[in-house]
Amino acid sequence: MKDRLTLYLRGVSAGAIATIFLSTPVMAQSETGGAPAATSDAGEAIVVTGTRIRRPNLDSNSPMTVVSDEEFRYQGATTVESVLNRLPQFTADANENVSNGSDGTSNVNLRDLGSNRVLVLVDGQRMLPTQAINVNFVPSSLVERVDVVTGGASAVYGSDAISGVVNFILRKNLDGVRVDGQYSFYQHNNNNGSLRDLIDSNGYQNAPKSVTDGEKLDVNFAVGTNFAEGRGNVTAYAGYRRVNPVLQGSRDYSACALDPNGDRTGFVCGGSSNNEFGLFTVLADPVSGSPVTYNNTKDGQKTWVPYDSSFRYNYAPTNYIQRSDRRYTAGAFAHYELSSAAELYGSFMFMDDHSFSQAAPSALFQGEVYSINCDNPFLSAQQAGALCGAAAGTDTSRNTFIGYRMTGEGSAPRRDDLRHTDYRFQGGVRGEIAPGIRYDVGALRAVAIFNENYQNDIDPVKAKKALQVVDVDGVATCKSVIDGSDPDCVPMDVFGFGTIDPGVYDYIYAPTFTRGEQKLTVLNAGISGELSAYGIQSPWASQAIGFAIGVEQRIETLDFRADALAQQKGILESQGRIKVREVYGELELPILSDMPLAHSLSINLGLRYSDYTNDSLEGTKTSYGATTYKAELDYAPSRDIRFRASYNHAIRAPNVAELFAARGLGNVQGQDPCSGASPIASFDRCALTGVTQAQYGNIPECPAETCVTQGGGNPALKPEEADTYTAGLILTPQAIPNLLVSVDYYNIKVDNYIGTVDPFLTINQCIQTGNPFFCDLFNRDPATGVIFGTNGYITATTLNTGYLKSAGIDATASYSFGLDTLGLNDGGKLNFELVGTYLDKHQVQPLPGLGTYDCAGLFGPTCGQPTPRWRHQLRTTWQMPWSNATLSLNWRYFGSAKLSSNTDNEFLQGTPYVINSKIDAYSYFDLAGTVDLLENFTVRAGINNLFDKDPPAIAQGLLSSFGNGNTYPGVYDPLGRMIFVGITAKF
Repeated sequence: MKDRLTLYLRGVSAGAIATIFLSTPVMAQSETGGAPAATSDAGEAIVVTGTRIRRPNLDSNSPMTVVSDEEFRYQGATTVESVLNRLPQFTADANENVSNGSDGTSNVNLRDLGSNRVLVLVDGQRMLPTQAINVNFVPSSLVERVDVVTGGASAVYGSDAISGVVNFILRKNLDGVRVDGQYSFYQHNNNNGSLRDLIDSNGYQNAPKSVTDGEKLDVNFAVGTNFAEGRGNVTAYAGYRRVNPVLQGSRDYSACALDPNGDRTGFVCGGSSNNEFGLFTVLADPVSGSPVTYNNTKDGQKTWVPYDSSFRYNYAPTNYIQRSDRRYTAGAFAHYELSSAAELYGSFMFMDDHSFSQAAPSALFQGEVYSINCDNPFLSAQQAGALCGAAAGTDTSRNTFIGYRMTGEGSAPRRDDLRHTDYRFQGGVRGEIAPGIRYDVGALRAVAIFNENYQNDIDPVKAKKALQVVDVDGVATCKSVIDGSDPDCVPMDVFGFGTIDPGVYDYIYAPTFTRGEQKLTVLNAGISGELSAYGIQSPWASQAIGFAIGVEQRIETLDFRADALAQQKGILESQGRIKVREVYGELELPILSDMPLAHSLSINLGLRYSDYTNDSLEGTKTSYGATTYKAELDYAPSRDIRFRASYNHAIRAPNVAELFAARGLGNVQGQDPCSGASPIASFDRCALTGVTQAQYGNIPECPAETCVTQGGGNPALKPEEADTYTAGLILTPQAIPNLLVSVDYYNIKVDNYIGTVDPFLTINQCIQTGNPFFCDLFNRDPATGVIFGTNGYITATTLNTGYLKSAGIDATASYSFGLDTLGLNDGGKLNFELVGTYLDKHQVQPLPGLGTYDCAGLFGPTCGQPTPRWRHQLRTTWQMPWSNATLSLNWRYFGSAKLSSNTDNEFLQGTPYVINSKIDAYSYFDLAGTVDLLENFTVRAGINNLFDKDPPAIAQGLLSSFGNGNTYPGVYDPLGRMIFVGITAKF
């Protein structure tokens, strides 16, 4: 079961230094000065990401990291999120290595505060509707650079810029033809001896010793031309990307579902109790009246025996560890200068991305109540007696849970057909209306369409009919055929291993269809200026005051539809609209320049007011106002050192789904401590969750460590509010040319953050403390007490909760020198680029007044993906003195992380584990090179994860969001070494 809606749902001579760094093949650097939005002549007014003020030589007062296009080439990247996720400021989010539960999108998550708290822009404007952000929309070969502002920026851009801004700057002024193509694949040696022995001992098929798979092809074409004597340009592009799928069974760490052994010191091959032999829980035993569980025997005989873990089904091999994907992109950019006072501009971008995720074959899943008639001809006498007792052979029916995996002839893995079709139109007019005064009036329209077709899944209604079978003249016949209610019904024999007729699958398999359409409309008008022509400036400064003012209106709508079968399975429809009107202003005040102990001193101020109206289109309507503001200080006592500090008060308004999503059920990793014959929790604690004395000791466990939650929207949500503080210094010592070092401290606190109460936290807090708030979130099935299926769940709807806090230090350094300084004449040049982050705290207060927990250096069920204290990337590039060739080595370091549930924090502690108690630090090395051939061709090639390092194997019950295949594939390299070769041709 899946909740599809949730799824769907610088004081130095900066110009010279920036030119040096941006023109060399660098990985990333903290900006010493504002990176221009487009190539411009010296002294021309430019706009820096993080401000709307245009002026020459404007510096960034907020910490900024710039990723050049060369980094995409060195990594052989076909997806932009893969490049950003390697930066230490980012935590992996939705990506191509997530299968079961994926919505087919790719996202970025800055500071591990959530992908919904980072604002994603394309050329300074919003990319797509807030809830539909999908960076697959951005063709990697068209990226000129990526600006990452790692601090709040809501005063500049509005809602969502709490953790920062990611701004994709695209090539838009091409004069000629550019063709780019790349092919890559993975090669991996499966040599984990202990896991291979474990898989063999369970009789499962092992992964091949060596595999070559996961091929990717990316081809892009762009053409552009200048016209009207250079006053205009049109650039068009088109691209195609293909990604081949990889099965979990191809890697030894993911070939079986890993569980801890009894004392949690090692692994066992676990799996699901929804097994291929057939599991039955008689909900009212004919003798005791309590639930009792049986399993069909493995030999095919129709005999029920007590269930044990040896019957578990290994669902892992058929799941994807890399989804298949086909993406088409196309678009065009144009501008034409009528005069200095009026330049027309516009753009169109399109993407069609078609991805499939795959999971193990469907089943009659436990939790759904199936009725079996006691005179069913498929029942053996022994089974009929265990099910019905004295009523065996009569037309009486008994209610059961059934866990029967459909693995016979005619079955197929479940396939989730995920298709995203996005359109983005932008246009406007801009120009200079007075000396130093410019205006920009524009409009943006973006449409994101999501179509999902879930295939090879069972229709429970048809399955229930197929279980109601009687004997008609020696022929097993559905009752629904006899009474005419369903003439197509095919009888289903689930009472033995491999006894289902292949024709049953054609009957019970039924696809579901859902469709979501989100729209974003933006109207904006702004004026910015640099007032030197009017003499408005400090008498002690060489630069004049700069300003920007403007108004903006945004409307976002959501229309989510589900077919009847999808709704029957708990997926509900939703509609909603958000309308916001905003006014903003920004002021840049240079105070001192070129004075003793004050090479430069300036402050920047910003203010934005937003008025929101939220409407469900069904009568629910709310409104509120929000104010955001910022203050930034820049001080350089000399050309060698510069200090910067900033304060931003930011907001994130709830999106349409958070406000208006209908309530539905979804899966979550977890286990019920009140389940099983010997529950972990006492009866007194379990009673607080709704367990009766009769149910205690008789409640079935959540299958495959998967319980159920109920999610949904909350129209009463208010905006999150965040305060961001940054302070740092930049060193560019004149005595050491080409050296840049920056260190920045950041502290972000998000109050009243919109989220849900984590189900693991709910379970843990109720059992550990008995707190009624958490215990009341349990909704147990009245008949059986389970918290899975259609009637048992944990409530996890959206609400304004406590706070999030993240604090740490970013450090960057870059240095280049010629090898001739070492006596190596004509040896070329070496460039070094380091980006690192130390995480001091990552604190969460789940609810006001209930204490906090800190996930810095931890991972686990509540903390999620590993958040090490220290991460870095160090790229060393040799620029060879011949053939314009380079050779680059990148060292990716990801620090160690400890298991959060082994701590003594009351919100985190759980059953102690020895295995997976700590994930050791990881180092990956990537090697890549480029060489120019002839005049117009550049060839690149490389190997990522040069030494084919395995990802850590983690028990499935310890994985949280974006965990897949017994590991965190967005954090660690899941498929081995990636080998790529590409070519770029320019004409």
